[in-house]
Amino acid sequence: MTRRNQHPQPGADPFTERTPRVVAAGRLTRRAERDRTGRFLAEGANAIGPALSKHRADPGFLRELFVTARAAEQYAELVELARELDVPVSPITDRAAAGLSETVTPQGIVAVCALLDQPLETVLPAAPRLVAVLADVSDPGNAGTVLRVADAAGADAVLLAGTSVDPHNGKCVRASAGSLFQLPVARVRDTAAALRACRDAGLRVLAAHGYAEQQLDRMDLAAPTAWVFGNEAHGLPDEVLAAVDEAVRIPLYGKAESLNLATAAAVCLYGTAMAARRQVD
Repeated sequence: MTRRNQHPQPGADPFTERTPRVVAAGRLTRRAERDRTGRFLAEGANAIGPALSKHRADPGFLRELFVTARAAEQYAELVELARELDVPVSPITDRAAAGLSETVTPQGIVAVCALLDQPLETVLPAAPRLVAVLADVSDPGNAGTVLRVADAAGADAVLLAGTSVDPHNGKCVRASAGSLFQLPVARVRDTAAALRACRDAGLRVLAAHGYAEQQLDRMDLAAPTAWVFGNEAHGLPDEVLAAVDEAVRIPLYGKAESLNLATAAAVCLYGTAMAARRQVD
């Protein structure tokens, strides 16, 4: 009997919020349970599509797909692809879907996936061009948006350093819009070690800092760079600013007092990506 045949098929009674597998999956909304089991939840079509692509390249990555009857019709292509890739597809009730969701309006499609982060020593390629380092970034929405921006800008990796949020947090996964599944990610408790790894890989290390003397628009941004972004409320600590090659501020031409973290990251990452592209062209 194949693994596919060992799991519920269309027409089977759906799992409820009391079904043990649903209960176990629901615990993955807690970081301690994610770390203990090595699994996390990905919710919604924007995440499931890239997760299935990841599973195609890495069989076994996606452990189970839960789907309501309504979602099975709405996202029929995703459900069919999951079955083709031998991912267990389990029907669930709307109430069970609500229990697995951290959103106000659940989409009714949730996957159990293996954790994605890699060790620092393996996450950087041989000759990286662009890396984002998040130092003590606490908001999962901001972290997820930076992941999305880094992916769009063609970054080689994202390092979540210090006390930064778990990238497998549900809000972070949703904010990344699938990008979490598409670029290498590492969690590094020691921020200094993350910066050393970037420098050892041949990257110039720049810190985005609102009070820096150097302005972004006066710099040559084409060199391979690791951009370091700090906590939303407190910015970068002195020891991090002392460890980077240079601190850089984004000029403000209007009346706004500052840019939020995700916007600042987009400006810096795209500045380097576009400068490097112009140099190649």
